[in-house]
Amino acid sequence: MKYRFLLLSCFLYSLMGLAQKRPVDYVDVFTGTSNSRAMLGPYAGVPYGMVQLGPDNQDEGWMGGYEYSLSNVLGFSHIHAWSMGGLMITPHNQDFTIDKGRVSSPYKGAGASIHSRISKETECGAPGYYSCFLYDAGCKAELTASARCGFHKYTFNKEHDESRFLISLNYPTEYKLNLKEGYIKKVSDSTIEGYASIECGYSDYKLNFYIEFSKPFLSVGGWENSDVKHDIDAILGKGDVGAIVTFNVKENEAIMMKVGLSLVDIQGAKRNLSEEMDLFGWDFNKARKSAEDQWNNLLSRIKVEGSEKNKRKFYTNFYRSFSKQRWNDVDGRYVDPFEQIQKLTDATDIYGGDALWNSFWNYNTILSLIAPDIMNNWVKTQLELYDKTGWTSNGPTGVELTGIMEVTHEISMMVSAYQKGIRNYDTKKLYDAVLHNSMEQGRRLPGTGLAGMERLDIYNRLGYVPYEIDAASRTLDYAYTDFCAAQLAKIMGKKKDYKFLLERSNNWKNQFHPLYKWQVPKDSLGNWLPDYNPFSGKHWIEGNGWQYTWYVPHDVDGLIHMMGKDLFNTRLEEGFEKSIKHNFAAHVFDRHQDKAYEYYVNHGNEVNMQAAYLFNYSGKPWLTQMYTRMILEKYYGDTPFHGWEGDEDEGQMSGWFVISSMGLFEMNGGVMDNPTFDLTSPLFDKITIELSPQYYSGREFVIETVNNSSDNVYIQKAYLNGKELIVPKLTFKDVIKGGKLVLYMGNKPNFNWGIDK
Repeated sequence: MKYRFLLLSCFLYSLMGLAQKRPVDYVDVFTGTSNSRAMLGPYAGVPYGMVQLGPDNQDEGWMGGYEYSLSNVLGFSHIHAWSMGGLMITPHNQDFTIDKGRVSSPYKGAGASIHSRISKETECGAPGYYSCFLYDAGCKAELTASARCGFHKYTFNKEHDESRFLISLNYPTEYKLNLKEGYIKKVSDSTIEGYASIECGYSDYKLNFYIEFSKPFLSVGGWENSDVKHDIDAILGKGDVGAIVTFNVKENEAIMMKVGLSLVDIQGAKRNLSEEMDLFGWDFNKARKSAEDQWNNLLSRIKVEGSEKNKRKFYTNFYRSFSKQRWNDVDGRYVDPFEQIQKLTDATDIYGGDALWNSFWNYNTILSLIAPDIMNNWVKTQLELYDKTGWTSNGPTGVELTGIMEVTHEISMMVSAYQKGIRNYDTKKLYDAVLHNSMEQGRRLPGTGLAGMERLDIYNRLGYVPYEIDAASRTLDYAYTDFCAAQLAKIMGKKKDYKFLLERSNNWKNQFHPLYKWQVPKDSLGNWLPDYNPFSGKHWIEGNGWQYTWYVPHDVDGLIHMMGKDLFNTRLEEGFEKSIKHNFAAHVFDRHQDKAYEYYVNHGNEVNMQAAYLFNYSGKPWLTQMYTRMILEKYYGDTPFHGWEGDEDEGQMSGWFVISSMGLFEMNGGVMDNPTFDLTSPLFDKITIELSPQYYSGREFVIETVNNSSDNVYIQKAYLNGKELIVPKLTFKDVIKGGKLVLYMGNKPNFNWGIDK
């Protein structure tokens, strides 16, 4: 396809002189960037970087940000996180305007916007790099980044007596930016600083910036709303505020700028810029290579051998799995959810991003396997928040307590880390934080959002959450979190807590209808919801009753017992067969949906990502092998228009691809005292996982398949370190000791393998 050749040309810089492609060279940053959320674009950044610098080309509203199919750019902004945006820079040499217009606005003349057309064949991207040619602005734009800084390079195709750059503090985003106050000041003839106090979606923050240019300005102007000012030293306002910086440029001259950001203060932005960018000087390619090397070092921790297409899909998903952010300055300072400046004393960085919602089916595994240092720091992030706020958080974008999805699945990550020996933190404080979440009534804190389990009181009293109070899915979420906390209590010898929490984790059974054999919402009096239809999303969060019935990750055996194995398998098989035509997605349930639609498996939303692995528990592991391979092929694509059949959710869908394509999965998130993988059919001929010497005794773990192909998806027999393996299970301890798993594959199921528990 044409775009792949364009992408290949972008990679020539990194491929020159190499005998073979590196993992980073397989990443396609444009995959899935059409009809995607604002967080997913061809942005330049580093793993867990605050800055994700790249193009914006859409109007304000849902899925605003970057859209691959559009051939224009409004500007290049630095923050593309969930419910956050910030600081857009636009080269502007056409007829002067500050109007950001709409996608359909003209490019020149009456009613024109500041946006510029681009030639798609000039658009290139790679991890840590983005480039395109802006036709109307007449320049080649190149972007790279460090963790907290952006580096811009604009090379002009002709001479300009007065070439403009617009620095916008307010611009169209997915969640509307409300600029409460914006300030921009000229510090010297080549430096600008300022801040933007912003409300956006669930976030309230102050983005501070410090910008250095590679040559002196010709002039500095600015605007507040429609009032344009010339030759100013500073501008202060609200609503729409920006600066106009001009230069005289020669043909083929490059104007560069380095931008430091901080949520703390301007001095922090300046310090971040100095610490992260001074070593590059004005050598753009050196900065780009640094970002590229960080990605390649991370991606090289797993080596896969197979088809070029599957390697491209694997490393692209691997790359997306590390798209969360760090929100502290280089000196450890950060702003807590109560908008107080704090300083880290233990954690390396404070992490955040989109909600940790059912992330135990992806993040818990990929982080513990190949980035235990990041998983350890996630725990430290949670303990830091517990210290400062009294609560942990399920996804502190910009370090906020948002309560989005109203779950506390950070508890699963914390417990999983401990059970896997990732314990470089205060373990007593860990237990205190986990128990506090389980025992203390959740509430919405002043000045921030929801902390803890908001319906814990009624859940304790009734054993479920009534549908007139909140979604019935709360019962299932709380029961799973109870199980996680119980496992930590067990291994720490807290017998009383263990007994109480384990018993409460059975509350999922209180919503299981004894006749219908479905999860059915109840009211406060114990009455079942009348006229119940399992295909309705009423009283469920982004799913329906069919999908949520399977959502008991901590007690699949109990679910099979209550439903009956035959009915369990019949319903699940029917659901998978009827979902093939939809590529295992159900877009109608991407949002709350009361109306009943006959959709079954919805891999495109988190509550159903375990479904294919349930057959490992119901005596039909060959169906797990068949359907996981189908999902890897059908749900996941490798073009801009088909990357993920649903919301990629800042690395969660990608994480599932990475672990499942290696033939691994953790049903309960690895929270028990001997974490165990479910096995399925790997996508590759050979997988080599590099293990961390800081945390694990083994050097590497190898998964090798014999006679593997797109037809030969069924495991015939398996050997672990030369010893026959007769169950579709593998312990985490076996993996981190190092060794080899060999799977013999065939084109027909082996009905005798993997059924013995």
